[in-house]
Amino acid sequence: MDSSSSAPPRLRVGVIGAGRVGTVLAAALARAGHPVLAGYALSDSSRRHAAALIPQVPLLAEIDAVVTEADLVLLTVPDDVLPGLVLGLAQRGVVRQGSFVVHTAGAQGVAVLEPLTRLGALPLAIHPAMTFAGTTVDLQRLAGCSFGVTAPEPLLPVAQALVVEMGGEPVVIAEEMRTIYHAALASGANHLVTIVATAMDLLGRAGVEKPAHMLAPLLGAALDNTLRKGDAALTGPVARGDAGTVASHLAVLAAVAPETLPSYVALARLTADRAMASGRLDAAAAAHLLDVLSDQART
Repeated sequence: MDSSSSAPPRLRVGVIGAGRVGTVLAAALARAGHPVLAGYALSDSSRRHAAALIPQVPLLAEIDAVVTEADLVLLTVPDDVLPGLVLGLAQRGVVRQGSFVVHTAGAQGVAVLEPLTRLGALPLAIHPAMTFAGTTVDLQRLAGCSFGVTAPEPLLPVAQALVVEMGGEPVVIAEEMRTIYHAALASGANHLVTIVATAMDLLGRAGVEKPAHMLAPLLGAALDNTLRKGDAALTGPVARGDAGTVASHLAVLAAVAPETLPSYVALARLTADRAMASGRLDAAAAAHLLDVLSDQART
């Protein structure tokens, strides 16, 4: 680890899982002055991302070789792969004592790194609240991006400093709150993709040639209003209690896109609940609306 009186220590980085997230974060760390020594990428697509963002970094064939000289081991692998990877690294004893081990799994805190922590590694959980394409555009999106950080108290300043160096804003998430934190992000972002893509498909069936062009202003306004006003931004037939309109939606979806019905019903019920709780939908209108939704659920 290099250090000087005029600059914070520079950490030599090894990346396991040099895909869309790993390559972007590695490039951000390199931009901040932390040399990236090596990476490990299994798929062809990951290798393409690495070639585009960290072309100077060698991709090694063995995981162990990536971490043996690293001061910071960056684990950017799928969530379900992480525990087994950590256990394997611990069993082989290849991570150096005193090195930082950082993972980016949103639903996991530092407990998953316990096998390495017992061997003297320093655990950090740093999760960017951002979706990545694995391109240089992602580096720009890191500016002001929130990162959920979890670490033992003495190591929190290190986690926060790394996020700031990458251009992000650290937000401390308690270990026991990581799962609900990640569920919130998945509901807001991942499910949004599904909802919007479904809306685009339905508009295409309605004969709209440019569904994205039609949706962009509407969705942009809806998102902006919701982020500023919360439930006060609710509009549409469910929030108004227009049960007849909702019934017509259900009928046409059953005819042309029955695969979308369960999600429409579930989201309409949740919307009705929130509209009632916020005082935007009265009980009588809500009862009629929920009867229509229940009738569909029973068919």
